[in-house]
Amino acid sequence: MKDWKKKYADKIVSAEEAVGHVKSGDKIVFTHACGEAQCLTQELVHQAERLEDVEIMHMVAMSTAPYCQPGMEKHFRHNALFVGGSTRKAVEEGRADYTPCFFHEAPKLFREGVLPVDVAFLQVSEPDENGNCSFGVSVDYTQPAAETAKMRIAQINKNMPYTYGNGIHLKDIDYIVLKDEPLIELQPPKIGETEKKIGGYVASLIHDGDTLQLGIGAIPDAVLTFLGDKKDLGIHSEMFSDGVVDLAEKGIITNKKKTIDQGKFLSCFLMGTKKLYDFVDHNPNVEMKPVDYTNDPFVVAQIDNIISINSAMQVDLMGQVNAEMIGPRQFSGVGGQVDFVRGASRARGGKAIIAMPSTTGKGKISKIVAYLDKGSAVTTSRNDVDYIITEYGIAALKGKTLRQRAAALIAIAHPDFRESLIAEFEKRFHCKFEE
Repeated sequence: MKDWKKKYADKIVSAEEAVGHVKSGDKIVFTHACGEAQCLTQELVHQAERLEDVEIMHMVAMSTAPYCQPGMEKHFRHNALFVGGSTRKAVEEGRADYTPCFFHEAPKLFREGVLPVDVAFLQVSEPDENGNCSFGVSVDYTQPAAETAKMRIAQINKNMPYTYGNGIHLKDIDYIVLKDEPLIELQPPKIGETEKKIGGYVASLIHDGDTLQLGIGAIPDAVLTFLGDKKDLGIHSEMFSDGVVDLAEKGIITNKKKTIDQGKFLSCFLMGTKKLYDFVDHNPNVEMKPVDYTNDPFVVAQIDNIISINSAMQVDLMGQVNAEMIGPRQFSGVGGQVDFVRGASRARGGKAIIAMPSTTGKGKISKIVAYLDKGSAVTTSRNDVDYIITEYGIAALKGKTLRQRAAALIAIAHPDFRESLIAEFEKRFHCKFEE
């Protein structure tokens, strides 16, 4: 649509004018993570003095989140569906809120009005020949929020890749802001010796033709480095990053063996560098869909041999997983962990893996514990848990008694903490621990 600027000229306004339509008391949903419309966020904060009680909803904030800074409380209240680094302090100090929810259920909360959406702040690609813009790197809850919102303000950015499987037409956007700027990027993490050991153990459970769901961070990236000898791997994941591109270019990830969405990299959001964004741009082998499809456990369960890889902050001796809290402090959120743990558990040949270093705090704190910290939530229940992996090995917990679970987890705990865990084992189970 070469003449789209002329056809939709009445919708093209400055960021100042577009954001000027936001009213006090409005509930705004931001595009997720690296897809955030930065110019709209900056303008909203610039107009703070005229606004009161505006609620801002989103998950991971990859920007500096200036609306969460001290002194903004009168103007903005952040409602986090997942707590990120730039919003964590505001939640901890009571200047922002956290709403627990499974990632795949976020669209339902918008659609059913449990979390009403007055305004959607969007960042989209330039339109195609039919006037359709892509949500690019962030479709997840963003598209459902746009479909539900009373008003849609969209930044059109030529740097937003055009991805397939999603989109919004120009006629459905109320105000268009033309602003080209670099997307937020997430640089690859450093992979240390601990992550390499964990990656090797995880990779030992992955076979030719398996489909992968990957979390984010050094461990998933480390896993990918051990898959160079695999064949015909697939991707069905809430997100993926740069490491997947390398394996795709080597012909290791082909998606040929997937039982649904065959031949497609299937995801709902992306976090990475320009290398990743260039790879997905107009790539017919990549499909980005809303999270209530990608993460629906009943969809995931249809994928034979899906391997779900996530992480945790603590695992207790019963196998309960805390992946989101430090004591009563909300550190992150449930995200898609339970979505994929349950989906993979139901899938034929599926495996759900929780992979983590055995310690934290520079080796002074064990992540395998007798009891979860007081105030912490259970993210993945002991009934759902499958494999736990540290740099000391693999604990397969499905179908194991409490005593067998505890013994298996102690065996993969850091040696510095095994003595105290064994003492708890013998007290709890009234028997001698045998390695």
